[in-house]
Amino acid sequence: MAEAAAFDLSTLPHIAEEEVGSAADLDARLAGADRPFVIRALAADWPLVKAGLQSGGEARAYLLRHRRERAFTFSLGQPGAGERLFYDDRMEMNFRTLKGSLPEVFGAIDATEGQPGGPAIYLASIDMQHYFDGLHEANHVPLGERKPLASIWIGTPTRIAAHNDVPDNLAVCAAGRRRFTLFPPDQFANLYLGPIDHTPAGRTVSMVDLTRPDFEAFPRFREALATAQIAELEPGDALFVPSLWWHHVEALSPFNILVNYWWREVRPFLGMPQDALHHAMLAIRDLKPEAKAHWRALFDHYVFENGDEVTAHIPENARGVLAPLTAETAGSLRANILRSLSR
Repeated sequence: MAEAAAFDLSTLPHIAEEEVGSAADLDARLAGADRPFVIRALAADWPLVKAGLQSGGEARAYLLRHRRERAFTFSLGQPGAGERLFYDDRMEMNFRTLKGSLPEVFGAIDATEGQPGGPAIYLASIDMQHYFDGLHEANHVPLGERKPLASIWIGTPTRIAAHNDVPDNLAVCAAGRRRFTLFPPDQFANLYLGPIDHTPAGRTVSMVDLTRPDFEAFPRFREALATAQIAELEPGDALFVPSLWWHHVEALSPFNILVNYWWREVRPFLGMPQDALHHAMLAIRDLKPEAKAHWRALFDHYVFENGDEVTAHIPENARGVLAPLTAETAGSLRANILRSLSR
């Protein structure tokens, strides 16, 4: 079969840009936002951004001054294997996951930065406050009452397959250049998702190579592309990625840094929907059709529709977990689930 033709991502529509004049403006714009948007120069005054504008080496030196003495987990691609961190032909990962000190990792980047054919080196989702001292305080976006997880992503040129996340996400390009290609949440079937339990980084990814899509193998991907938008970020620019939006991420410069913030605007005691999906696979997916139809109706009744008829006939003081959850009833429900799984 002939190799799929290259696809020019720059021809896709660009994500809308918003102007934000203050932290209060940003807070108001994020509240309830369900569409992606770009904010130019949101972090232009960060010391990390200014260091990166001088050179990749200056950005690394800045990070080294803030590092804590601990092992960092990083991905190391195969020399000559390209920038895509993905599966190989055997559906194993085409990179190794290793640990090392930050000076050691940066030493490897120093030795190969900008050289064609060098291995991809990628530190993904590093907790800024756990692994660095003062870095978050000197380089952060104020997000009001939200309590986000602040992570930093560091590395050479990479391409990360389209995936989604449950939390909302504000992604800030701190050094180098980043290109995001976004698809709405409902495009999951057109993205041809891979395994759930064997993934490059914990989230299910699209099996389509976005830069060279094989439309013969993945014909519905044309429908996904009809919904796609891109954002090309320079140092200091930020992109809001709403919950569950699929995003393909490219680090385009010889050295790249991204800082992102994840948060969920839900009550903190609620569980993760992905866990419920996994449990449904364990308990329901392989039942006979008539049993699956019964459980689908029960899920509609108790979860997706959840109308007044579910509890109208039960005294309020006896509704338990059928009433809106509290921290106490959520804890009781979680304990029951754990007991059932441990049998």
